[in-house]
Amino acid sequence: MIRSRTARTALNTSLQRQWTCPACLSRRRFYSQKPEKREPPDHRKLGLQQGLFISSIYSPGSPIFLPNGARIFNRLVEFLRKQYVRYGFEEVITPTIYKTSLWAKSGHLENYADDMYTVRGNTEQPPPQNDGCCGSHPENLKPEGEEEGDYGLKPMNCPGHCLIFASKRHSYRDLPVRYADFSPLHRNEISGALSGLTRVRRFHQDDGHIFCRPSQVEEEIKKTLDFVKVVYTVLRFGANYRLALSTRPKDHYIGTEEEWARAENALKRALDASGMEWSVNEGDGAFYGPKIDIVLTDSDGKEHQTATIQLDFQLPKRFELEYQAPAPEYEARGETTEDRALLAEYGPVRPVMIHRAVLGSVERLMALLIEKYDGKWPFWLNPRQAIILTVNTSNSVLGWAGHVRDVLVGHNKQVYEQLESGTLLGQENVFRPTGLAVDVDTTARPLGAKIKEARNNGYGQILIVGEDDVKNKQVALGKERISPEDLRERLKTMVDTFA
Repeated sequence: MIRSRTARTALNTSLQRQWTCPACLSRRRFYSQKPEKREPPDHRKLGLQQGLFISSIYSPGSPIFLPNGARIFNRLVEFLRKQYVRYGFEEVITPTIYKTSLWAKSGHLENYADDMYTVRGNTEQPPPQNDGCCGSHPENLKPEGEEEGDYGLKPMNCPGHCLIFASKRHSYRDLPVRYADFSPLHRNEISGALSGLTRVRRFHQDDGHIFCRPSQVEEEIKKTLDFVKVVYTVLRFGANYRLALSTRPKDHYIGTEEEWARAENALKRALDASGMEWSVNEGDGAFYGPKIDIVLTDSDGKEHQTATIQLDFQLPKRFELEYQAPAPEYEARGETTEDRALLAEYGPVRPVMIHRAVLGSVERLMALLIEKYDGKWPFWLNPRQAIILTVNTSNSVLGWAGHVRDVLVGHNKQVYEQLESGTLLGQENVFRPTGLAVDVDTTARPLGAKIKEARNNGYGQILIVGEDDVKNKQVALGKERISPEDLRERLKTMVDTFA
């Protein structure tokens, strides 16, 4: 049916008759509707929805990780620890607080003081106590060391690692020495810049430092770039990152221009040898040396500096780090010698220090991953890897569901009992937790509702247990029936292969 209507236009006061049909109007409305533009994912909102982390007015800039967020955090750290074996890093644990005299020695107090937290040591002696095991002993009333003076919360780990290297003598044969550290760091960001996990005051960094001979620098940087490539491939970033060489700042730097030029040229050679494209960020280097920054592009097209590789000739000089090297001609070629006379002839020399972080801030990288995956986590990182749903609430079904979970997570009640009684000590340890995150839903609700909720919550594997599964000692995974032991091995393989 065709209908007519009259309309008065704004420019023409005469009446016009327009002929339309309902079907045409319907099609016009359909095609004129533009699809709603989806807002880019925000890790702060997703973090709340997925129960990953919260923020508190009592700790601005220091996120509080919830159980699900802690699972992701710990898996990232554990993943890196496994890579440390491959790349020759040894993990250390260093203090959170040092005297400001250390930061003055490293140059941080002069060049980084505005970003540091300082605290005051307690100089008063505690009153005598007679109710403790050692309170009545006068020698225990005296503070350990000189407590007076200012202290600084560490914003980075490099001075602590210099102290470790300096604590023993090193031969050129010992190098490279590689230390790794996950200790928390504190930086005094201004309150207006704080944002979720991307700009924080307390964070963790997969911090590492390599002490090596000059002839080993390019090879160590190449290995570190390979390390970055492996990690970012596993995290499914692909080629969504670029390399940038950050050179000497105009102000606030230590060392001579000649030393900086030598360090920058070494990084340029390593970048050229990597075969990857790179650019230059003029004047964006750290105050103690030039660096290679890995800049990652997020799901919204924004860039974030994550990994970094920094070359440092200054801290080894300031901390008087040394290693025993052979004659100059051998050292220049990076060769070894058995001749003790040549070793004595050349004597102690300064190592080169390489600062490296593959993830950078673990918190910042988690923010990028939260937005990248948008609730669809890969199984190995998923904080909700599997859930067991019961068909009913009978004792047999509930008991079997609990047993299935125990098998999947590696919980063996008999082993626990033997550990508690001490009878297992010295025997082969059959207690092997899998690290799988498995939940159980035993509520008396329709199975369909439980399945829908599990999918909405992002569980990687949804397992169902009913009466038949109890009899056959199996569990349902989709249309498949599988034993708990076989399922455990399958899920462990998925974790091991980063599925």
